[in-house]
Amino acid sequence: METITSPVERDYMFTPSQDWFSFNIDTWKVLFPLVKPSPRILEIGSWEGRSAVFLLNELCADGGEVVCIDHFDLMAAPAGRERYRKLVHNLTLTGKKFRVIDEFSMPGLMRLLHEHVQSKSRGFDWVYVDGSHEADDTLLDGELTWRLANDGAVIIFDDYHWDVEPEESIHHPKRGIDAFLALHEGEYERLSSSSHHQVIIQKKSDMRIGFLLKDDQGVQADDDAFGYAMNIALTVDEGYAMPAAVTIRGLVDNNQGKMRIYVVDCGISEDSLTSQHGAVWAKLDMIKVLPVERVLYLDADTLIRKPVLDLWRTDMKGSSCAAALDVGYPMGHNRVGRNPYFNAGVMLLDLTKIRLKTDELFALAKDEGFSYSFKDQDVLNEHFSGDWMKISLTWNAQGLGTYADIPSPDREVIDYNELKDPAIVHFTGPVHPGAAIVLNPWVQPFTAKPWGYAGSPEHPFQTEWWETLERTVSPGYRRSSQYKAMVARETANAITSVVQELEARLAAMHRNDF
Repeated sequence: METITSPVERDYMFTPSQDWFSFNIDTWKVLFPLVKPSPRILEIGSWEGRSAVFLLNELCADGGEVVCIDHFDLMAAPAGRERYRKLVHNLTLTGKKFRVIDEFSMPGLMRLLHEHVQSKSRGFDWVYVDGSHEADDTLLDGELTWRLANDGAVIIFDDYHWDVEPEESIHHPKRGIDAFLALHEGEYERLSSSSHHQVIIQKKSDMRIGFLLKDDQGVQADDDAFGYAMNIALTVDEGYAMPAAVTIRGLVDNNQGKMRIYVVDCGISEDSLTSQHGAVWAKLDMIKVLPVERVLYLDADTLIRKPVLDLWRTDMKGSSCAAALDVGYPMGHNRVGRNPYFNAGVMLLDLTKIRLKTDELFALAKDEGFSYSFKDQDVLNEHFSGDWMKISLTWNAQGLGTYADIPSPDREVIDYNELKDPAIVHFTGPVHPGAAIVLNPWVQPFTAKPWGYAGSPEHPFQTEWWETLERTVSPGYRRSSQYKAMVARETANAITSVVQELEARLAAMHRNDF
């Protein structure tokens, strides 16, 4: 029976005797679910484009693109020019987006690396290395494509068991592939067996270009190229695990660069301030245990709405700490004196400098800290007096919809424009406010956390906090029986507490009458 070929297939210009690809199709199709929609594909060694056409028609059926690198004999010979003509013809027939770089792989890949540094183009989600069979060339192709590959990218090396040269030869790709695999051990998952003719892996690490470009204007600063990451820390106990997830979700949703997020357990050690005196002291203990020199500290009751890279890059001008004014007490309070006073919920910390005076900080905490009104925050303000730098309230917007709207002489130093559309919202106040606070007609709306029994009435970002929670491991919590039981329990506790307080006061009054 005659096989009917579609008009499009008949129009492809493939040489029948040069089909070194089609037997891979079934294996490759199994890999497609691993690849994100509308993928970018990079191919080293395209010949007439059989594999590229297949990927455009199948993997990129709903969008995507392929970039093909092949030298085509640098167009110096008729055979090379003919392969180029056939490749472009075949790719054009797919109707999909493609690009052909007619260079050897190293300059072609360097071109792509330079373009990424200059324009921050998206990395690749599928990489097929089928170029030179020299071991060192294969190693170099692998390393350069690795730097262009996204986390999760499928990477395929061809001809692992090529039968033209001995496998141990420098003229065989296997030695180069094995060297590449050894170099990146722990950064990928191998998806093919050692006997398979292709080595197929899935990348499990972030994309890192590893270099910068210098132009007439100087070096283009880029943390990713240097391999640097933002170091971010939260101190969390069991009661703040869920809101901490909201903070982390906001970080992930709004920041594209590399981040290292340290979640410090509030039970750090038996002799820590936290273990002895409560979780409020965890941010001091954190200073001793974090394995970094600079960190952005975030309270677990913050909502991250925008990128924080500009905050991370803040020039602290030699200060140990950078923080925003406390909206409630911007000029301090009687216990700590009348000076500019920062809120400790968001702090950029130079840990190298701070650790030079750790003994003094902890001595202050142990000698006086427990008598302070705001505990750790008062200690930090006193310790960093004259050694902290003010940052915009957009990085720590407190009291929104509540006390931030109440005028006072001290708040004349507040720039209220900084509180509009903030990057970081800080939900201050208790989780479960007492009934007296909820009922006080002179302080309405009251200040509290969104996830407590009373919520955060009138707070402009309460709804956004709950929406972010839906994108964590706790979707549907607000509709759950667990949440409803908590509201009922804490409401009853608040009522019981205020009744007991009323009864105690009345009893004392009656005793005084007799």
